[in-house]
Amino acid sequence: MTRVVTAADTALLLEAADLDEAMRLLPRLREAALPGVTELVPAARTILVRFDPRAVRAADLAERLLAVEPAAERAASDASVTIPVRYDGQDLDEVAGLLGVSAEEVVARHQAAAWSVAFTGYAPGFGYLVGDDDLFQVPRRSSPRTRIPAGSVGLAGAFSGVYPRESPGGWQLIGRTDARMWDLGREPAALLAPGTAVRFERVERELVEAAPAERPAVDSAHALEVVRPGLQLLVQDLGRPGMAATGVSASGTADRTALRAANRAVGNDPGTPALELAGGGAVLRARGPAVVAIAGGTAEATVEGPAGTAAVVHGAPVALDDGDELRIGAVTAGLRALVAVRGGIALEPALGSLATDTLAGLGPAPLAAVDVLTLHGPAAAPHAVDPVPAALGAPPAPGQEVPLRIVLGPRADWFAPAALEALTGQAWLVTPRSDRVGVRLEGEPLERARDGELPSEGAVTGAIQVPPDGQPVLFLPDHPLTGGYPIVGAVVDDDLDLAGQLPPGARIRFVLVDEPPIDLGAPA
Repeated sequence: MTRVVTAADTALLLEAADLDEAMRLLPRLREAALPGVTELVPAARTILVRFDPRAVRAADLAERLLAVEPAAERAASDASVTIPVRYDGQDLDEVAGLLGVSAEEVVARHQAAAWSVAFTGYAPGFGYLVGDDDLFQVPRRSSPRTRIPAGSVGLAGAFSGVYPRESPGGWQLIGRTDARMWDLGREPAALLAPGTAVRFERVERELVEAAPAERPAVDSAHALEVVRPGLQLLVQDLGRPGMAATGVSASGTADRTALRAANRAVGNDPGTPALELAGGGAVLRARGPAVVAIAGGTAEATVEGPAGTAAVVHGAPVALDDGDELRIGAVTAGLRALVAVRGGIALEPALGSLATDTLAGLGPAPLAAVDVLTLHGPAAAPHAVDPVPAALGAPPAPGQEVPLRIVLGPRADWFAPAALEALTGQAWLVTPRSDRVGVRLEGEPLERARDGELPSEGAVTGAIQVPPDGQPVLFLPDHPLTGGYPIVGAVVDDDLDLAGQLPPGARIRFVLVDEPPIDLGAPA
């Protein structure tokens, strides 16, 4: 019997009896062409169903999902891959102790097991591998690491996997490989696909770090030179929606409203790539004439050039002459300022977008003082410049308490009643350890009502994930697509831009929406 529960105001979670049933349901759901469904994200025994609430009611979609029957058999694949591993992971001895065997036996049995890719997710190129050795039932770490090196080979639950690039994660690390799990210069880019057979092979050689890609040369009459990048300067647009099943996050700007407003001010289409500046402190120099506008986080800004110094009005367009410098001070309210340039940025897109995904490593690298960005030029903008700043709400300031509306689910039942009261009954501190992956919160820990591991399942931007230490993480655009810590609820889509502007020191007050969460069918 399948079950459907709320995952967000724009997503439902279809829960199957096991991995096999979930994989047999997936093709049937694709064939059903259900109205309003925008994306299907398979995981260990669930399928995350994203939908447009303007096209279909959540309750109606849930009923139709329950009516879909799984296929008789799973799709097969003839592909096979051998992955060389140096077994020197920092958790190898701890894993051996958890499993009650020696470290050498863990290594031997990891190599001897027949592994296959059950599904992909978390990040581009990350495959969840299931094996035929029952030894491998390994709990995740109680608190995820903020940085795991690329090529790390890990274990979690019954799965093994390889981190395609440096990223946060809670898996137990037993080794590392120099095999490239994701390479946009390769077809297909992912080394692993669902159904691929995988064998791990022990090697003793030192693994070679890949050299960073060289930045392309720029030759343009219209360009922006990065004199100083500030705390973090990225190229962002509205992202890569609809690719989560392949491990590619939508990513995109953390403040969609500000991106659209800045683009409108300079005459661009709303989703035209712009610059997202976290914290402020950037200096940009024009090569040739340009028109720019700043929206989102509030910061003092000026234009300095041969004609003197002029203040920049937040949200309004300002013209730059050749050699003028746009100087953006510290962001004093909010966290991220969006800088749009008339005509947009002329870089090569990755998978149809210029969004910089900091977790997946897709899109342009974070900008540095050596970079020069080619522009399409003012003539490429299709609309008239809007001289009137858009009326946007004031972004939050450090110390301010900010209400964010949430829906409960899909794993609210993993928490004690007191924890659900604590979720909405206290103001959560936004810590400095937050980034585009997630806002790490601090407060009275949320107590679980269940012990044990949750099989990996899909997550949305805005999901509130709770690791065993009870301190929630609010997912932002570069979050992992799947994970194994329970999600107690999710911020509604209309409040995600506000969540993307929360500075360290602000406090969040979660507010439940009136509509009750969906829970149809019966747990397996």
